[in-house]
Amino acid sequence: MRYISTRGEAPALGFEDVLLTGLATDGGLYVPESLPHFSLEEIRSWRGLSYSELAFKVMYPFVDDAIPEDDFHTMLDETYSVFAHQSVAPLVQLDTNEWVLELFRGPTLAFKDFALQLLGRLLDYVLEKRKQHVVIMGATSGDTGSAAIEGCRRCEHVDIFILHPHERVSEVQRRQMTTVKGDNIHNIAVRGNFDDCQRMVKESFGNQSFLGGKTQLAAVNSINWARIMAQIVYYFQASLALGGPDRSMAFSVPTGNFGDIFAGYLAKKMGLPISQLVIATNRNDILHRFMSGNKYEQHQLEHTLSPSMDIMVSSNFERLLFDLHGRDGAAVKLLLENAAKGPVSIEEYRWKHARKLFDSDAVDDKTTCDTIREIYEQNEYLLDPHTAIGVRAARNCRRDKAVPMITLGTAHPAKFPDAIAESGLTIKPELPAHMADLFEREERYTVLDNNIAGVQEFIAENWKNT
Repeated sequence: MRYISTRGEAPALGFEDVLLTGLATDGGLYVPESLPHFSLEEIRSWRGLSYSELAFKVMYPFVDDAIPEDDFHTMLDETYSVFAHQSVAPLVQLDTNEWVLELFRGPTLAFKDFALQLLGRLLDYVLEKRKQHVVIMGATSGDTGSAAIEGCRRCEHVDIFILHPHERVSEVQRRQMTTVKGDNIHNIAVRGNFDDCQRMVKESFGNQSFLGGKTQLAAVNSINWARIMAQIVYYFQASLALGGPDRSMAFSVPTGNFGDIFAGYLAKKMGLPISQLVIATNRNDILHRFMSGNKYEQHQLEHTLSPSMDIMVSSNFERLLFDLHGRDGAAVKLLLENAAKGPVSIEEYRWKHARKLFDSDAVDDKTTCDTIREIYEQNEYLLDPHTAIGVRAARNCRRDKAVPMITLGTAHPAKFPDAIAESGLTIKPELPAHMADLFEREERYTVLDNNIAGVQEFIAENWKNT
């Protein structure tokens, strides 16, 4: 398996190098040169597999000869054994043919655990094999940071620097990151928004001279292909649990950076019958505006009750644009250069092709709170604000009620008590036992100005091998 850049100018790489590289040297994102494709018969034969067994079937073609089969099996078993539910990703029914796929049963209570628990093990394996040390630099709008830290904190060959927007993540999200002990863990609160943090990460990957040639950066954000790869699996699991592949499925995905829903798009291309993918966004609705009106235009980023989606520059959308443009890297590069200057559209036939699969909706804070309250009153089931947006978008965009609609439950409601309170419910969601003392733990983080030079200087001075 070889990987190529969405901008067409970087060299093709194998899995190990893509794992460690993150962003391509031409500024693009790596995607597989070709996708594996599974027949309906083969997918049907996977019924009854455990989550880790299914994960092996779906993911190993991407890893191929980079990791022996037995070693990859072991990694997957270890990764998903730490989840709090035996099925790893259980389904909960809300209404007739309407479901929530609970992706928050991992150690940090968010869907990011599915990929980042595995990513830490993959990094340790490859870095030990190469006798190499790297610096992880990542940006988080709330959940990626804690999942990355939890997944990588025991790695002997990494230092971790996670940037989050100062005072723009929930207190639980912040504390999950800043209370983890370890000399190799560094949390940076940037006086800016998530897009500022993400821009610094991308620019740093493009020019790593601030590290003095002594190490290299590795990515934990969803620009890293391994993140996307791991998220494909639960689309297959949910489908198989509800009668797939002999019936098609629809999915609604709360998304800001487009990584989680892009994994669903790949699942369909790999042979899983999916008839609809709903892009569910909050007021930061760049993806909805593009999908509903073929206009890609950045607006001012707004702070909402669903902070993990407070994103205006959706990195992984580039991967979809690459496919929509016939995998023409030069065309994608030109489009994104123009998008940095003002609004852009794509050819009508390309946009209409995307619309055959994708629908979208933008849900404001009031409607988010109304949905949390409504679902609780109907089912005594508590949604976090992101999942509530997914449920509302699913109901607004649903094409066919005979097709099961599955909303991805991306985070535990205990991470967002302010949104629950604002919904008018008096119930207070409790943190699981392993986090019961979270508010008593000592925090460690550094607040820095929204200035890339200062952030890079901090990283250069604080990674342990300097």
